[in-house]
Amino acid sequence: MIPASNTTTRAGQTPEQVLDRVDFTVLRRLDGLLQGDYRSLIRGGGLDFTDLRNYQPQDDIRHIDWNVTARMNTPFVRQYVEDRDLTAWFLLDRSASMAFGGDPNKAQTLTDTVVAIARLLARDGNRIGAVLWNNRVQSVMEPRSGRNQVLRLAKHMLTPPTAAHAPTDLASLGHAALASIRRRSLVFVISDFVSEPSWERPLAMLARRHEVIALRIVDPAETTLPDAGVIVMQDSETGEQLMVDTSDVNFRDRFAQAALRREQLIADCAKRAQMDLHEISTDDDLVRSIISMIEARTRRRR
Repeated sequence: MIPASNTTTRAGQTPEQVLDRVDFTVLRRLDGLLQGDYRSLIRGGGLDFTDLRNYQPQDDIRHIDWNVTARMNTPFVRQYVEDRDLTAWFLLDRSASMAFGGDPNKAQTLTDTVVAIARLLARDGNRIGAVLWNNRVQSVMEPRSGRNQVLRLAKHMLTPPTAAHAPTDLASLGHAALASIRRRSLVFVISDFVSEPSWERPLAMLARRHEVIALRIVDPAETTLPDAGVIVMQDSETGEQLMVDTSDVNFRDRFAQAALRREQLIADCAKRAQMDLHEISTDDDLVRSIISMIEARTRRRR
């Protein structure tokens, strides 16, 4: 156990305060808005291998057993059953770009999202683990169950990350996860996915072994630049500064076009990684965002 209530953290919050707020503002509303055991919907399609059967058009291609398919000359898929003791891992991007935004910023939205989902899973006795990362692994929380594990995770999230002073390369997070997560698990990759290219390759390998859900934290100001006159813009990861005139319509148009290209690049990379990519904006209602994610996964599984 940890002395969570005595731990003072960023912005004066404690893990207990964050968890109590999430319980009251998120989980209580989820209990009221969704009927039935909605918590099972966030779980993977099955964790323990039981049998093989012929492929059907509605099946997930990630479950195809290619070795058996090659031998039998017809596609076969692996069947799984739910494991009562689900293991969920959170791969958490805490790079400098995640500090962008107002109140709440992306880092604060990340914390609330992680604590809410972890609490949602922990209430059923599932094990929760995490890899906290900022261009290198900063800490690994081995999976454990219970409320105290959620408090440990909240404590880690509220502690400011060590500065990296380099562009984000999410590929190293994928490689770290491949080395850390042995048992088939439900894996949440939570990031803004602003990264150097080729991050999709290790995450695609991760998606072949595990059930992967990608949550992208975004802020509206990242794609639309206001007319604020001459300002100094700074790259949060490298520290490079540039003075720009935001009253220039052409400059704002170029900024918007560059943002659109980045959005398309991230969408293409997620598609190649065969990951479901769900967006959570800093100005969204977190409850509605979680419901939207659950509904999207339900439609996909059907």
